Amino acid sequence: MAGTLYLVATPIGNLEDVTLRALRVLREVDLVAAEDTRQVRKLLDRYGIQQRVVSYHEHNERTRIPQLLGALRSGRSVALVSDAGTPVLQDPGYRLVRACAEAGIPVVPVPGPSAVTAALVASGLPTDRFAFLGFLPRRRQARRRSLEEVRDQRATLVLFESPRRLVDCLQDLLEVLGDRRAAVCRELTKVHEEVRRGRLSDLLRGVRDQPVRGEVTVVVEGAGREREAAG
Repeated sequence: MAGTLYLVATPIGNLEDVTLRALRVLREVDLVAAEDTRQVRKLLDRYGIQQRVVSYHEHNERTRIPQLLGALRSGRSVALVSDAGTPVLQDPGYRLVRACAEAGIPVVPVPGPSAVTAALVASGLPTDRFAFLGFLPRRRQARRRSLEEVRDQRATLVLFESPRRLVDCLQDLLEVLGDRRAAVCRELTKVHEEVRRGRLSDLLRGVRDQPVRGEVTVVVEGAGREREAAG
């Protein structure tokens, strides 16, 4: 009988956010595949888990998938984890999940921390529907094209951005989407956690005056939602 691939969500900062189920699975599987083995070691060491860990990232994905499939077909279980948060979301893993599904190998999600949902619920913006955009393109023209595609969506928009490109990103958001309500969330669950809320124009001025550091998630109001709230 084939083993099981577990998609295990891990803390995005505070190691106390790990679930009891995640710890049990990490203890019981035969192998942990991690985007960065050093990061998962911090979590495993914190909870006294002795486990075999192998790397699984975008640069070795093609060669690692056959190895992991072989282990799963032989009956061994594997836990896939990312650097932080829920694996596969804006992280390597999709091809492995698809390969397991096509091979009839069970895939079981072990839900937990996610920067996407953490930023969304802390933003103060509508949560009834949202669209996750991941990282926008680095080049301005491509980034603006991506934003134009979602300009008329009513869903709240959630995206990741590098602190180095945050000013340019906010500028494009303002020019393409208009001066909507938004939130810039950084270092969520960590010591220097901060959520800045306001109009995109206000947030842009604030980031120019006081640059942010660390992991950044941006949340932007959907099209027409402010009029709905006012009405």
